[in-house]
Amino acid sequence: MPDIFDEVSEDLRAERAQQMLKKYGGLLVAAAALVLAGTGAWQGWQWHQSREAARVATTYITALRAADRPVGAEREAALPLLGQVVAEGGGAYRALARLREAALKADAGDMPAALALYSQVATDGAADPLLRDLASYYWAIRQIETGDPALLTARLAPLAGPDHPLRALAAEAQALLALREGKADAARETLKRLSLDVTAPDGVRGRANGLLAQLGGSAAP
Repeated sequence: MPDIFDEVSEDLRAERAQQMLKKYGGLLVAAAALVLAGTGAWQGWQWHQSREAARVATTYITALRAADRPVGAEREAALPLLGQVVAEGGGAYRALARLREAALKADAGDMPAALALYSQVATDGAADPLLRDLASYYWAIRQIETGDPALLTARLAPLAGPDHPLRALAAEAQALLALREGKADAARETLKRLSLDVTAPDGVRGRANGLLAQLGGSAAP
């Protein structure tokens, strides 16, 4: 008897399955088609994004090569290419292109345009935090001799923290600002710390020693 009941149950299940297929088969096929279409669209979108990223990278590299040429028309050809990267690239490429464009503007004597570009990067929420801080550093160092000391101090202070990657460069800028303001003792103390800081870049330590020698301080051996 149990075998008969099992056979009847199986027949009922099979009949229900057939009825379900007749009633909802079209919907199931449509749903499967949508899933496949969605997968294909996603893969297509990823391919498109990869291609666009490669295109922007190529444009950026071309712009850098032009920017490294001597001053003149060939070097100025980098500016529209960098502008294209800013318009079409993601956060990192946009920030890098603006930083390079700002450097070109500053070298050409257009400091207001350069400072504006540095500020754009510094406030770009889509950019890497280190790139934003690097823009703040360049914004300050480019006008260390002419800018408002209070504004420069405010920009440099967060960068000079003990764990910040730019701390040595920021401290060097703080020392230069102190010299400009006639605070020789403060500048000398900062430069002494830099000259003894084995984690500071060699260039920073060398410049600190040179300035200390000029100030009559004790340069590190």
